[in-house]
Amino acid sequence: MGMMYKILIIEDNPDIVANVYAFFEAQGYELDNAHNGVSGLELAIANRYDVILLDVMLPGMNGTKLCQTLRAEHHNKTPIIMLTARDTVSDKVIGFESGADDYVVKPFSLVELDARIKALIRRDQNEHFPHLLQVGELQLDTERRTATRAGHALRLTPTGFKILQLLMNAAPNVVTKAEIEDKVWGRDIPDSDALRTHVHTLRAQVDKPFSQPMITTLAGIGYQLGAADNTPDAARVSSNDVVNDTVTEP
Repeated sequence: MGMMYKILIIEDNPDIVANVYAFFEAQGYELDNAHNGVSGLELAIANRYDVILLDVMLPGMNGTKLCQTLRAEHHNKTPIIMLTARDTVSDKVIGFESGADDYVVKPFSLVELDARIKALIRRDQNEHFPHLLQVGELQLDTERRTATRAGHALRLTPTGFKILQLLMNAAPNVVTKAEIEDKVWGRDIPDSDALRTHVHTLRAQVDKPFSQPMITTLAGIGYQLGAADNTPDAARVSSNDVVNDTVTEP
């Protein structure tokens, strides 16, 4: 299981709330919910959340006002994703000016929302702990030069540490062989097989003791780091399911 994230959803549409709960609880998230702006603001102030999903059109206090109040009066920096029924530039500008970090338009895909939540949380963690890199259950501390996977310490060589840092910074994108060689050795590459040998040693630490591999080789291109897929089958959504997994306003 990866990190346990806590989400507050402030939304007055019970169908959307039910869909969000069903999808994210299956992924291991913990959720709180408010149906109007006033109680939403109270929850946001009283508790610590990793991200807030905030509907723009709310009874009691609208999402824009709630966002402004949280940021200006309470200096609350929790990442906020605005949920809105309209996709116009002026709406986006108002949302961002009120202090929102991201924006999704209804109907939205829960898979896409999940990706955006994870990206926001990672960005937020990087701002507060710039020396800590996290991808899935893998964590790297660049100050202490330590690495762990699912809480287990990894014994990495100095070169292995550098390679893993490059892969984690780029994740989930591919890093080319040439790029890794350039960043690790510059022009003095020991020999043509050096990188492959180091990646083999790195894999023995990062992947071998675990059921799911995280480092992928793309033949002739380079390497890629992905979060291990430990999602239970029931919660796993293939790209074909995304259409059915869209949340619509009634």
